[in-house]
Amino acid sequence: MITKGQQVIRDWYQEKNWEQFAFQREMESAYLDGFSGLLNAPTGSGKTFALFLPFLADFINKHPDSYTSQTNNGLLMLWITPLRALTNDIKKAMQEVCDELELPWRIMTRTGDTSAADKASLKRKLPEVLLTTPESLHLMLAQKEYPKLFSSLQVVVIDEWHELLGTKRGVQVELGLSKLKVLGDEKISNLTSQISNLKIWGISATIGNLEQAAEVLLGNDFPPDKVKMVRANLNKKLLIKSIIPDNIENYSWAGHIGLKLLPQVMEIVARSKTTLIFTNTRSQSEIWYHAILDNYPEYAGIMAMHHGSLDNELRNWVEQALHAEALKVVVCTSSLDLGVDFRPVDTVVQVGSPKGVARFMQRAGRSGHAPGEVSRAYFVPTHSLELLEGAALKQGIKAGIFESRDPMLLTMDVLIQYMVTLAVSDGFRADELFKEVKSTYAFADLTRNEFNELLDFITSGGKTLAQYDEFLKVEVENGLFKVNNRRVAMRHRLSIGTITSELSIRVKWLSGGSLGTIEESFISKLKPGNTFWFAGRSLEFVRIKEMSAYVKKSNAKKGMIPSWNGGRMPLSSQLSAVFRDKLDEVAHGIEKDEEVIALKPLFDLQAQLSHLPQSHEFLIESFKSREGHHLLFYPFEGRLVHEGMASLLAYRISKIKPASFSIAMNDYGFELLTDEEIPIEQALEDASFFSIDNLLDDIQHSLNANEMARRRFRDIAHIGGLVFTGYPGQQVKNKHLQASTSLLFDVFSEYEPDNLLVRQAYNEALAFQLEEFRLRMALQRIIKQNIILKTIERPTPFAFPIMVDSLGREKLITETLEERIAKMARQYGADEVWEKSEESESRKSPKVRKLGVTRKRGF
Repeated sequence: MITKGQQVIRDWYQEKNWEQFAFQREMESAYLDGFSGLLNAPTGSGKTFALFLPFLADFINKHPDSYTSQTNNGLLMLWITPLRALTNDIKKAMQEVCDELELPWRIMTRTGDTSAADKASLKRKLPEVLLTTPESLHLMLAQKEYPKLFSSLQVVVIDEWHELLGTKRGVQVELGLSKLKVLGDEKISNLTSQISNLKIWGISATIGNLEQAAEVLLGNDFPPDKVKMVRANLNKKLLIKSIIPDNIENYSWAGHIGLKLLPQVMEIVARSKTTLIFTNTRSQSEIWYHAILDNYPEYAGIMAMHHGSLDNELRNWVEQALHAEALKVVVCTSSLDLGVDFRPVDTVVQVGSPKGVARFMQRAGRSGHAPGEVSRAYFVPTHSLELLEGAALKQGIKAGIFESRDPMLLTMDVLIQYMVTLAVSDGFRADELFKEVKSTYAFADLTRNEFNELLDFITSGGKTLAQYDEFLKVEVENGLFKVNNRRVAMRHRLSIGTITSELSIRVKWLSGGSLGTIEESFISKLKPGNTFWFAGRSLEFVRIKEMSAYVKKSNAKKGMIPSWNGGRMPLSSQLSAVFRDKLDEVAHGIEKDEEVIALKPLFDLQAQLSHLPQSHEFLIESFKSREGHHLLFYPFEGRLVHEGMASLLAYRISKIKPASFSIAMNDYGFELLTDEEIPIEQALEDASFFSIDNLLDDIQHSLNANEMARRRFRDIAHIGGLVFTGYPGQQVKNKHLQASTSLLFDVFSEYEPDNLLVRQAYNEALAFQLEEFRLRMALQRIIKQNIILKTIERPTPFAFPIMVDSLGREKLITETLEERIAKMARQYGADEVWEKSEESESRKSPKVRKLGVTRKRGF
């Protein structure tokens, strides 16, 4: 039997001439039957309406005769998103539905971008639907009498859950939900809460561990018979094509920015309605925007840029212009990865490997962002070997091989912050909070002793900091843990959140107005009069004043490009496995992919000079040059794994013969370079060379684990409230924060070596900086393979990009990188290939040649 609410929704679909998909009907039934769970749906499939409309149907069922006049309902739905940019688009869509159904509701947002007036309005009266972020949810929990805010709450929706899972922001969500779930058992100011049957739903794109994602979201105490997984299974059409250059160089650079293919990219842009050009870093987006504007000035006015460091007003303008079909092309980063509905976009161009199958699927889905539409995506390789990643991406998508997002466990810094958040508002009782926290997936294994250590830490500074009043934040009154100091409370509210990055400086015009933010480390290198490119403009640096960098317009054609930390993503384990499968096909002579056919000369040269490894083989190359003795290993496991493996194997070799090694790596392999001959044959005879036995001890000896943990501790200290980053406009300088956190790390390490935060720092260094689990799996794979040791005369096509990577890291060199690579090519007998590349350059059109020196960075 169809309920009143369901009929109203069906009539609405009919009026819009839209089809209600099977998964939307399934979602409607699950919601109305009282289930919680996870909705798995691709972007552009109507997933927002799939959850919002059943919620409306449920409200209409409860008020069948008065739903169009029912006001003062309180907060009914809390919608949490990972990006502030998502809230505006979702808010608009929801408000339109409510208006069309004559529901007298307000849909509002509460994020860091919300104006002071709107925040004041929210305090006076909450809307029926509030769109917010994990950080803003915790700010709500930090308000006095916060349970009243949620007394009418019926459902919490976590949008783009796959983006939050596996991050500390995801842990924030888990903790926030653990509190919302228990509020239904409490009496609040004589009001009985209505949320004892609180529904929790997550929305996720496809990832490899969807079932686990649902477990993490709902927690350990959620009744299994009230959980459902709803899958869209729409088989969205996706057309993927690699852009293959006319001339592929056998000796490729690694890490340049693919501008050689700009003419081909602009041909695609010209025949498309609207194109998003995705780059992997903000620096790349600045460079591509500048290159397009320089070479195709006719796009001025119909082209824009979008990345996370641009001012919010600029980003909002870009999003509105996309909706209004006023832009032909937007150069962007992951800031446009998620959920924003840009229906005019019919083409996506991905510059450089996205390093993951799921990430590429997400970005490709930005095009054809409507049910039944075709998503078109082009892959632009930034060096020749990356073309094989294009073939691997297509294979991974076809086979449905998607990355998992492993949940974070026992993040004590996030828990400390959460405990103080609750103490800032109404306070908490230890036994009750311990039970709530234990109900989360993240803290299921938390012991009472560990919890007590954290209580001791926030109340007395723990074993080490008890004599410093600054760390004594929480007081205990009759068993209630509470913050009574207003200064402590204010500073804590300003610090809520888990996003840590280098201190940013706001870039402002001398004449007024803001462009965005740049990291302090870049600005500190500038002198007055220096020019740099930012927000698509040539700027002259004038001065720094009050945490702002003041600039004026410059007419200079050249200038520095800002760089932001954290831009280099490693190859995912799933994509690296498919990449190795593709390489195995190459070694067996299978040439079914256009990318493999195009790369045939490169692979033929690799086989001629060395060897093409099959799936049961592991290739090591050895040669001698004027620089010394080179060893090159090819696990094809991603740069983070290679960083750890390179140090590990160098240490194990040094136990046979003491030596100092220089290490370079990329996503495909790594190089060990030393002055003296390396006893690699002797090392390979030892069964323990690739063994996982004593792995952690050997890692500790081979790497400066102490320094790695120290770096992780900086963020942990920030999140855990050990350091205060400053008031708005009066931030503490980055170097001072680093000094403070380093001092705390040293003090804990010496006087309290079992400190929970120090242990967490070491664990995070292993898990995230070295990907220790992947390293362990890679070694177990290699030890079963046949080792192929090849002595070569000169670098192979596999080796050359790794060696180029090492050149780029040496700082005290007067030659340009281009000059050094040309010299290296000549030195190793690759000059014929290089000269052919230069010849092909000279035949390009004048417009293309204007790109200048970057165009030498060939394929």
